[in-house]
Amino acid sequence: MAISGKAGVMSQLKEIQEAIVSGDLGAIASIEVPQSYRGMTVHADEVAMFDGLSSRDKDPRRSLHLDEVPTPELGPGEALVAVMASAINYNTVWTSIFEPLPTFKFLRRYGKLSPLAKRHDLPYHVVGSDAAGVVLRTGPGVHSWKPGDEVVAHCLNVELEAPDGHNDTMLDTEQRIWGFETNFGGLAEIALVKANQLMPKPAHLTWEEAACPGLVNSTAYRQLVSRNGADMKQGDIVLIWGASGGLGSYATQYALNGGAIPVCVVSSPRKAELCRKLGAELVIDRSAETGEGYRFWSGEHTQDPGEWQRFGAKIRELTGGEDPDIVFEHPGRETFGASVYAARRGGTIVTCASTSGYLHQFDNRYLWMNLKRIIGSHFANYRESWEANRLIAKGLIHPTLSRIYPLEETGQAALDVHHNRHQGKVGVLCLAPEEGLGVRDERLRARHLDRINAFRGA
Repeated sequence: MAISGKAGVMSQLKEIQEAIVSGDLGAIASIEVPQSYRGMTVHADEVAMFDGLSSRDKDPRRSLHLDEVPTPELGPGEALVAVMASAINYNTVWTSIFEPLPTFKFLRRYGKLSPLAKRHDLPYHVVGSDAAGVVLRTGPGVHSWKPGDEVVAHCLNVELEAPDGHNDTMLDTEQRIWGFETNFGGLAEIALVKANQLMPKPAHLTWEEAACPGLVNSTAYRQLVSRNGADMKQGDIVLIWGASGGLGSYATQYALNGGAIPVCVVSSPRKAELCRKLGAELVIDRSAETGEGYRFWSGEHTQDPGEWQRFGAKIRELTGGEDPDIVFEHPGRETFGASVYAARRGGTIVTCASTSGYLHQFDNRYLWMNLKRIIGSHFANYRESWEANRLIAKGLIHPTLSRIYPLEETGQAALDVHHNRHQGKVGVLCLAPEEGLGVRDERLRARHLDRINAFRGA
């Protein structure tokens, strides 16, 4: 995908980078937007490359490519952003291993919507659903943002032409996840977003710290705090699976900030320690080394209710005899039966993902006879994302960044997440030449530095 005038493109990107790093943001409007940029892509002609392999054996380092791609046309209500940093989410892992289906099917469907949407239907897909950077240009009709604004992007791409989304934009018939179901995502030097994806960058954070909360922080906010999710209240006991992970680490913080009582479920002593650093007191390490070693499945097709009961007894031992009011679910197949069993009578199981498998099995007697509820929760609307970002900006919720990779090593970063070798979030530097840049409020940062760095090196 070589683009002519490569030296000129590199010069323009360098000029943009230098203006941002020096803080000369007023110069951004006068710098010509490059005709191309580098982005992490998957290729449509490679979707069969992992056929016959198990999910775990599919290697994102083979499928993710650093390509030079044309800068997309800027449409009404859109913005081009110079991306200083991004982050890895499970949807990038899924994209890279072409599961549960190749994302090119999403791009083709989107491309049929309108001539402008046709831009997204390409033989390559620039991936990534997080970004922190600076606005380069805005399209017609954008009045809230201008070139030089420091921003983060949430990942809801929504058309809002149908009535369905005007109470909750997540219900819009043309709602998509940017960088997963659309093209021109954030694991790149430039990204294309809708202007209503933009939010102010938290001033006390570096570019890489600001990039990492977006998707997971907003998802956890809606799933746990919002009325569209579990509507958590003070005193609720909240069972949190994967409580030190990219999603669970934010759920743990929201439970603690909201006066709830988190019961954090993790899979190693190191992860248990991270939960305690966040302030959680009730932690279940379900790894075999601790002697707990919960095995909810006795075979490929058979769950073990005795293990559900043993798990429920452990929860009641920690809580003084109480069952969870809310179960924060995202592993899916492996844990869902236990989650339905463990929730209290009248309790809520709220689910936003299925990282261990989409086909859930549970004993419905525990659901219907005990009047429990299952709620599906998917990302967040703009208002929920804005509120979640505001809490980051005020230093009430903190990034859980553990490790950072250069853009060229995105494949390795995705492999680490795929194999669950990470804690919290894994960041990626895009245009930022090094870590530690972009802090504008040193005083606020100094007040929260220990919490900001809680996951670093984990």
